[in-house]
Amino acid sequence: MLKKTWIKWSNWEYWPIWAANLPLVLLVAWYALRAKRLFFFSAVNPAIETGGMWGESKFNILRRIPSSHVPATIFVKKGTDFQAVIRRMREVGLDEWPVIAKPDVGERGFLVTKIKDEDELRRYLTNNPLDFLVQAFVELPLELAVMCYRMPDSARTTVSSICVKETLKVTGDGSATIRQLMECSERASLQLQRFELENPTLLQEVPAAGQVMELEPIGNHCRGTMFLNGNQHIDAQLTQAFEQVLSQMDDIHYGRFDLKCESIEHLRSTGAFKVMEFNGIGAEPAHIYDPAYPFTDKYRDIFSHWKQIFKIYKIQNTNGVQPMTLKEGIERFKIYNEYKKSLS
Repeated sequence: MLKKTWIKWSNWEYWPIWAANLPLVLLVAWYALRAKRLFFFSAVNPAIETGGMWGESKFNILRRIPSSHVPATIFVKKGTDFQAVIRRMREVGLDEWPVIAKPDVGERGFLVTKIKDEDELRRYLTNNPLDFLVQAFVELPLELAVMCYRMPDSARTTVSSICVKETLKVTGDGSATIRQLMECSERASLQLQRFELENPTLLQEVPAAGQVMELEPIGNHCRGTMFLNGNQHIDAQLTQAFEQVLSQMDDIHYGRFDLKCESIEHLRSTGAFKVMEFNGIGAEPAHIYDPAYPFTDKYRDIFSHWKQIFKIYKIQNTNGVQPMTLKEGIERFKIYNEYKKSLS
């Protein structure tokens, strides 16, 4: 327990949300005072509920992305009959396993699950009575989180952050169990308790010497994925690939594409990638979670991104786009908070 506590508090990437975001809260409060609107940021992405700060529908956002860049996805309303789900999957070409199931409203990988067959999907449907998505599992090898924004009065897109994701893995030595290998890794050891509950038999396996075992296919930081700074890959050609997509997403000016592609070079040359999710105002420039990224630079980059959010808001305000009122914002927050409580 003491070891885990030390790991979490000695590494910024594991700090509690309230502690890591305290300086940001003060900055956003300052911008709200200048805007004279507490929820000024919601005007940045009018097409997304709350601008993408909380409670937004993932499916609503995916529908606004060019279909060529989105894996086959269906929306499943709470209480839908299982056979109706299977029929709908087949209608859109979701007829290969595995698939990904995830809440339509959620964050930080909550209840995102890789489903290997119909039985597992049935259990997911039974155990999670909520609106959710079923999405094709994208087999492409490289997972990225790419932050982009564009000013409402300009066609130019800026790519401001690239995070390269490395999912949780261990390498076998021919004698140690996966449990023992995880115990020897700071990052993996923080996930051990979850694996004891969700996949205890896996922990007893002994990988061959040199065998790399991917323990977690979902690329979320809270599931052990390492986020690495990939900003060195930003250039005009790569930016053009995202400009072509973001320019087609009406009334969305800021956010982060969570995607998979063949490689950086392939993305540059073809513009091809698949978007699992797009996150709005609440998204962070994920490269800041690189363990080697300097502490002061993390906050510099966070503040820089919120400066751009405020700039977009001011242009939107000039154009007559209004943010949520205080009453609307509070009501939406209450609804989202009650939703989260219902799932706990």
